[in-house]
Amino acid sequence: MSLPHFDPSHYDTQLAGKKARLAELLAPFSAPEPAVFDSPREHYRLRAEFRLWREGEERHYAMFAPGDKHTPILLDDFPIAGELINRLMPSLKAAWRNSAALAFKLFQVEFLTTLAGDALITLCYHRPLDAFWQNAAEQLAAELGASIVGRSRGQRIVVGRDYVEEELEVAGRRFRYRQPEGAFTQPNGVVCRKMLNWAFEALGERDDDLLELYCGNGNFTLPLATRVRQVLATEISKTSVNAALANLEGNGVDNVTLVRLSAEELTQALNEVRPFRRLAGIDLKGYAFGSVFVDPPRAGMDPDTCELTRRFERILYISCNPETLAANLAQLHDTHRIVRCALFDQFPYTHHMEAGVLLERR
Repeated sequence: MSLPHFDPSHYDTQLAGKKARLAELLAPFSAPEPAVFDSPREHYRLRAEFRLWREGEERHYAMFAPGDKHTPILLDDFPIAGELINRLMPSLKAAWRNSAALAFKLFQVEFLTTLAGDALITLCYHRPLDAFWQNAAEQLAAELGASIVGRSRGQRIVVGRDYVEEELEVAGRRFRYRQPEGAFTQPNGVVCRKMLNWAFEALGERDDDLLELYCGNGNFTLPLATRVRQVLATEISKTSVNAALANLEGNGVDNVTLVRLSAEELTQALNEVRPFRRLAGIDLKGYAFGSVFVDPPRAGMDPDTCELTRRFERILYISCNPETLAANLAQLHDTHRIVRCALFDQFPYTHHMEAGVLLERR
């Protein structure tokens, strides 16, 4: 069976439709025409997740259409996924065919790869993992040149590393990123690189400070920190915070203070609603914030956080849901105007799109 909606010959038409939709959403705010950053037509996803579907004695990679968990789409390859994932898929399938230790009760496989050529494979099981499994996984990791993570209820065994390493170039400088298994990373590496360069240029060279909310593993933090005097960044996920700290140290970026707080909690701290122990020793009033960078989840910013961003001269906003972006812009439009906007096609052949806007105080 073929994948629904995947037809590279229709890509340009679909992208034009997304541009028109973004322009429609931003029209009430007198936005300029969006710059459009396209995606590779094939092999653009750096991560993929498959259920395994049994037919007779054979297990197949399988995916399902939304809302239908009973009709599998059986796959030998996956043209949406990166070339490294496609090279690993048949080798992994051969391994579980030939190894009872790897195959028994295996129900899901996840691939995480990078443009830099690193790979991690997560194998999920409905049974405890034992020494026989670990021996087989160590042999498999050596054969594939990839790290392996085995997961079952209450169990996680790492063979190699529990992260991959990425390298992305922004404005001529290469940044190295640790991307942990199970944590959020941008799925489309080529478009992510375009987003980083756009944000770097949009922020510009500044002599003041930057507040960053929802910083994740430091994806944007690293290049943006080179544009300002210092950065205060927040993230709530402990896994992402640890990765961000490693990424800051690994890249020699020393002007960032990272605190594990949600955007809502930092808003309360800046509004002096209540103190937070995690901010002990940090002088919030000592920052001269000129810009705020936000990359919120699909729900967008909550009203209080959105109100907080109004204090800043510049708001740089990356959105994975332009519908909630438009709702936030409606709250900000009386004090800020859009001076730049962009469409990033992170998710070809779907209705999803990533957008970026730069707002400046009126």
